[in-house]
Amino acid sequence: MDCTMKRLLLLAFLCLNSYWVNADTLTLKAGHPDTYIVKKGDTLWDISGYFLNDPWRWPKLWGSNPQIANPHLIYPGDRLTLVFIDGQPRLVVKQHIKKSPEGRVISKDGPIPPVDLALIKPYLVQNRVVDPTWLAGLPIVMSGESPSIHHVVNDVVYVNAKLEQGLKVAIYQTGREFFAPDSGELLGQELILTSSGRVIESGDISKVELLSSLRETKGGFHVAPVEDEALMSAYFIPKAAELSVATSIIGTIGHIREAGKLDVVYIDRGANDGVETGHVFSMFRDGESIIIDNDGNPVRPLDRSSYDKVLANFSEDTAYKMPDVFHGNLMVFKVFDKTSLGLIMFNDHPVRVGDKLTKPNPLTIKGE
Repeated sequence: MDCTMKRLLLLAFLCLNSYWVNADTLTLKAGHPDTYIVKKGDTLWDISGYFLNDPWRWPKLWGSNPQIANPHLIYPGDRLTLVFIDGQPRLVVKQHIKKSPEGRVISKDGPIPPVDLALIKPYLVQNRVVDPTWLAGLPIVMSGESPSIHHVVNDVVYVNAKLEQGLKVAIYQTGREFFAPDSGELLGQELILTSSGRVIESGDISKVELLSSLRETKGGFHVAPVEDEALMSAYFIPKAAELSVATSIIGTIGHIREAGKLDVVYIDRGANDGVETGHVFSMFRDGESIIIDNDGNPVRPLDRSSYDKVLANFSEDTAYKMPDVFHGNLMVFKVFDKTSLGLIMFNDHPVRVGDKLTKPNPLTIKGE
């Protein structure tokens, strides 16, 4: 191999290596602080947003700090200092040394969480998406001791199944059916928690005492054992989602037309597709298809005549697809078999059903 070829190979290797280094480099936000005092109500995501353009990458910002390798050790009152380790920005806790012996004062409020758990806690328990076949096999509420058709806390309701005495159950109202946008496949049935209870008498018709009530319970609502997920610890490590299949938003909580920061949405992929809690997606709206009319002028979809619309469908020479529009970031916090729930962490534009989800690119993402 001659010297020229060796130089070319070396140059190619260095360029490739430089690309991967830059692709994994944290980008500090302009005007970032050098220190930060942790306050009550802070989250890891929020704090990272003061320093990074892409705050979902907070594990890397703190990854090299042995004092907070476990983020549960970050408490209100801690002073975080920005330092550089091997050329990479890191947040560390600077210990203040005093001559007199003194232990660390731990906030009674506990460590700060990755995200505001109050925003998603209701959905960790209340919302499920299940297979309709499984749902069809569940018993239902028939009626109750009260003559009213609506039942609340302390009421006793009748269930048409022999349930084990003492069993804790959840009672659900059916919601929407979700379908895959591309194939029309039924992805699952939404269930909305109305109340929880305990079996106080077992029989062909069991008696259940309602212990909590989020909304009124009625005859026909489905009864299921309390799911294990309702008891899990809500702790999330964000990481870039990497799916080889098209992914999109299929529903919003509360049926709102446009969702924004800290709203919860459903996406059309779940555990069967490799989705995990903590997965972060970038949200995009399809770019417009602009056509050129007979006068050579660009025409947007809203301004098209019937002829223009036909032209856009059949003439590739006169139709141009504009770039997709970045809308923000979403983090998955609850996963079902074929769907998942995600929390919108920030958005540049209103988010709607049908918006596309892709792997976030740390080099181009904008954050708050």
